[in-house]
Amino acid sequence: MKGTVSICCFLSLLLLQATAEEEDFTSVLRDRSHIDETLRLAAEEKAGDYAAALQRLRKIYHTSIKPMEQAYKYNELRQHEISDGEITSKPMVLFLGPWSVGKSSMINYLLGLNDSPYQLYTGAEPTTSEFTVIMHGEKIRSVEGIVMAADSSRSFSPLEKFGQNFLEKLIGIEMPHKLLERVTFVDTPGIIENRKQQERGYPFNDVCQWFIDRADLIFVVFDPTKLDVGLELEMLFRQLKGRESQIRIILNKADNLATQDLMRVYGALFWSLAPLINVTEPPRVYVSSFWPYDYAPDTSRELFKREEISLLEDLNQVIENRMENKIAFIRQHGIRVRIHGLLVDRYVQTFKEKMSFFSDPELVFKEIVDDPDKFYIFKSILPLSAQCSYMGGCLLEKIEKAITNELPALLSSINSGKQPGLSSCEATGCGEKPKNRYRKN
Repeated sequence: MKGTVSICCFLSLLLLQATAEEEDFTSVLRDRSHIDETLRLAAEEKAGDYAAALQRLRKIYHTSIKPMEQAYKYNELRQHEISDGEITSKPMVLFLGPWSVGKSSMINYLLGLNDSPYQLYTGAEPTTSEFTVIMHGEKIRSVEGIVMAADSSRSFSPLEKFGQNFLEKLIGIEMPHKLLERVTFVDTPGIIENRKQQERGYPFNDVCQWFIDRADLIFVVFDPTKLDVGLELEMLFRQLKGRESQIRIILNKADNLATQDLMRVYGALFWSLAPLINVTEPPRVYVSSFWPYDYAPDTSRELFKREEISLLEDLNQVIENRMENKIAFIRQHGIRVRIHGLLVDRYVQTFKEKMSFFSDPELVFKEIVDDPDKFYIFKSILPLSAQCSYMGGCLLEKIEKAITNELPALLSSINSGKQPGLSSCEATGCGEKPKNRYRKN
C-alpha cells in the first residue's frame, strides 16, 4: 500500500513540475516591436489627401455610375448595391477556418489585446459563435448587430437581409488603436464539420459569401491537428473561387511540432487543399505561431519570425494600396453596370421591334430570351439614346467618361502624389468628349 502511495505522489510531483514548466514557457512574452515597425504604425498619414480622393470617388460614382444602375435595375440582378459606407470603409481582413485554430488569438496578438479586459475570448473548445467585427472607435465599446445594420454610415447595412437570428450573432467592437485606423478585422465562427448549417439558425454560407465579396485580404487559418476537409470547409473554398489573389493560407501553432513533423504536416495541408484550389499559382502559405508567447524551445524560431514579418508586409501592402483598390473596384463595377445597361437596352428595343398588334408579349419575350443570337443581341448594341436629358446628359456618355477618363485620372493623381481634389478633370473636362463605340455611324 505504501509503495502505491509513493508512486502516486511521484507522478503528482512530475505533473506539477511539467505544469510549472509550461506556465513558465507561456509567461514569456514575445517582442512585438516588429509589428509596429512593419506596419508603420508610427508614421503619420496624409489624411487630407486621402479624404479628398474619397470625396472625388464618391462624386464620380453618384453622378456617373449610379444613375445607370437605377435606370436599368442593376441591383435587382446583382444584389450588390454600393453604399457610401462601402466606398469610405477601411480595408477588411477576414479570418476563416476550422474551430480553435487560433483565429481570435491571432487578432489579439496583432492588436496587443492579450491579458486585457478587451481581448477576444479564446480556448481549446469552439469559442467564437458570432461574426465579430473589430473596428476603430474613439472609445472602447461593443455594438450590437442590429445597430450596425441600421447605421447607414457603416458598410454593414446590407446584412439586415439575413434576418434577426443572424443579427443576434453579429457583434462589433470599437476601440482606439493605430492599426484599426487603417484596417478592420472580422473574426468568424469556426467551421464544425459535424454541425449542419441549418442548426446555426441563419444562412451561414450566404453570410460568409457577403464578407468574402467585400474582403481585401482573407486569412484561412489551420493548425496541425485540423487538416481534414469536410463538407462545410469544401463549400467555403467553393465560395472563394475567383478570389485566390486575396487568399492567404496560415498554418498556425507551428512551434508545437518538431521540424520533421512540420514538413509532413505542411505536405498534408497541400494534399488536402489541392482539389479545392484549382489555380496555376496557389495562395501563399505562412507557417508560424501567431500568439503573444515565445516560441517553443528547439523549434525553427528564425523561420517563424521571418514568416510572420512576411505576413505583416502582405497586410501592410493592402493598407498602403487601399485607395487604388477602391478606385479599381468602382471602375470594374462601372464596367459591369455599363454592359448590363447596354444588354437590357438592346433586349427592350428588340422586344419593341418584334411586337405588333397581334403579337403575344409573353411569346415574343420568351423567343428573344431563348435565342438572343437570332436577333443579334450581342452584335448590334444600341446607344441608349433614349436615356438622355437636357440637364443630366446621356447615361452612357457619363459612365464612359468615368470608366475611361475620370477614374484613371484619379488613380494617376494618387500615384503621383497630386491633390485629388484639384484633378484636371474638373479644370479641363478630362480632355476630349469620349466616343461612343456602340453608336451606329
